[in-house]
Amino acid sequence: MKEIKRDLEFAYVGASNAAVAGNAGGSPAAREMASADQLIDAATTEAGGTAALTEAMLLSVGQKVFNEGGDASVFMIKPADAQIVAGFTGASGRYRNFNDAQKTLTNVIDLYVSPYGEYKVVLNRHQMTTHAFLLDPSMWRSAVLRPFSRTLLAKTGDSEKHFVNSQAA
Repeated sequence: MKEIKRDLEFAYVGASNAAVAGNAGGSPAAREMASADQLIDAATTEAGGTAALTEAMLLSVGQKVFNEGGDASVFMIKPADAQIVAGFTGASGRYRNFNDAQKTLTNVIDLYVSPYGEYKVVLNRHQMTTHAFLLDPSMWRSAVLRPFSRTLLAKTGDSEKHFVNSQAA
């Protein structure tokens, strides 16, 4: 079931897929859901192209989301962007306090506080390498008709056979 859930997460943020309505006619085409990047309003995006993520991009998108009435609280990034975000602390006037008793250097940002809100920084290894997402979790839902379930079908010696079932809308 973990692999199925990973596949579903990849379908949400790991690929850019436009929705397909399907066809109820003579030769039915399979329906396809849209991925997250296809569902986000272009008015709240920042086109970086192949440019590296910058703090200015994050602030620009934060302002756009705020102006459109959103309340973003999650900043989802790919692992390679974690080093860039950690570098945001290098700007002047920002300080980190370290306990002298510990010999640990911390170079990570878990919470980014901007003029437009607080963003929890979340790494996602399945995310597209061309995107970073600033999300308002209250605006995202996954329609599920039947949640994931596993049913034991048969047991032969030490071997067990299971049936995994789920149905998304």
